[in-house]
Order: sequence, then structure tokens, then C-alpha cells
Amino acid sequence: MRLYAVVWAGSFRRYATYRTATLAGVFTNTVFGFIIAYTYVALWHLRPHLGGYGLSQAVTFVWVSQGMLAATGIMGGGFENELTERIRTGDIAVDLYRPADLQLWWMAQDLGRAAFQLLARGALPLLAGWSFFDLTLPHDPLVWAAFLAAAVLGLVVSFAIRYVVALAAFWLLDGTGVAQIAGLAATFWSGMLLPLNVFPGLLGQIARALPWSSILQLPADVLLGTYSGWDVAGVYAFQAAWAAMLLGAGRLLQSAATRRVVVQGG
Repeated sequence: MRLYAVVWAGSFRRYATYRTATLAGVFTNTVFGFIIAYTYVALWHLRPHLGGYGLSQAVTFVWVSQGMLAATGIMGGGFENELTERIRTGDIAVDLYRPADLQLWWMAQDLGRAAFQLLARGALPLLAGWSFFDLTLPHDPLVWAAFLAAAVLGLVVSFAIRYVVALAAFWLLDGTGVAQIAGLAATFWSGMLLPLNVFPGLLGQIARALPWSSILQLPADVLLGTYSGWDVAGVYAFQAAWAAMLLGAGRLLQSAATRRVVVQGG
């Protein structure tokens, strides 16, 4: 496991060197945070307690989601473009010769990236939102710890989905189309556009049962106090179950893809 810890740390340091890009990202997240927050203010004035949220909770959801956007890789910026390109060019054969597991290697790298993005592009937009809006932020450090645990599990689920999508390049050669479809699905079903709580009836039930809800909606709800006590354990179990299933699917695809490389003489 020491190898993957080194990969994680190396990825963290790698993204920490992109200071200008990070500042630009913070600025972008903050601007969009204000735009979406004021949109929510108008919507919640028309429909108070929409989806079970008060106005303060809804605006807090906006800033939490903007803070987590880069870390989750919902709209790109993660490992998947690099992995897809290595598959397309055949450089993936070098990765397969490494004395390391391919899936764990890329997961360590992606989680290192996500850790930096969560710190650098998460805290500052949230601070900006707190300065201008009445946010519902907990005072209990245990709630923040519970949120952090849910966020980490959400990041693992996000990686697992994107890893499966990236491996499709073994068969499609150009995985751009699949990646774009997956990005749109993640944006809609994670709660990035609107909290999943406002989705009506059966659509809402389906949205909350899909793995994308683990990435953003559930961590945000833990922070907002929607879940507490043993309900938080239920959130963790749901996230862990999806993480296990998706990582397992990635493992099966990886095994099939490895055999394909060998057959092709790659």
C-alpha cells in the first residue's frame, strides 16, 4: 500500500503546482456559485421549502456543490482523459507491465487530485458564499467529519464510474462520445443542476437510488443535517455498496481488456 500512498502524494503535489489554473478555477466556481445561488433565491421565494429545503439550506447546497465540483470530476478534469489517450496510443501496455495494480494506481492518482481540489477549490468558494449569504453550516465538528467521510466515499464512487467509462476505449478506441454521455448523466443525476430532493415522484426515487447521488447529493445532505445518527450509517452503506459494485465492474472490464491487449500483441 505504500506504493499507492506515494502515487497519491505525487498526484496531490502535481496539481498543487498549477497555481494559476487553481485560482482561475476558484474564480469560476465562485462566479457560477453567485449566479446559481441567486437563481435558487428566486425559485425558493416562489416555492418555499421546495424539496424539503428552506432557502438557507438550498443556497448552502449551491455552495457545497460548487466546492465539490472540481474534486468529484463530474465535469471532467480527472484521470479519464489521460487513461483514454494511453489506451488509444497503446501506451497502456507499459502500465500493465508495472508491478502495480492498474485500477489501484489510477484510483490513488485520482484521489490525490481530488484531495487537492477539495481543499483548494472547495474552501474558498464556500467562504465566499458564507460571506454574502446566510448559510446553514454546522457548528459541530462531528458533522463536518461525517460530511468528509461521505465526500470521500462519493469520490470513490465517482472514480469507479469514470474508470469504467475510460476502459470502454479498449473496444471503441475513441471514448469521447461515451465520456460526454457519462458527464451529462453525472451532471443531471448527482444533483449538480438541482437537488435530487426536488425531483417528483418516481423520478425522484430513481434519482436517489442511482450511484450518482452518492457523489454530491448525499454528502451535501449529511452536511445540511438531513441525515443524522444511524441514518448517516445508512448513507455510508449505500455509498460503499455502489463503490464495491462499480469497482468490481471495473475489475472485470480491466481483466477482459487485459486479455484483449495480449491477444492483439499489445
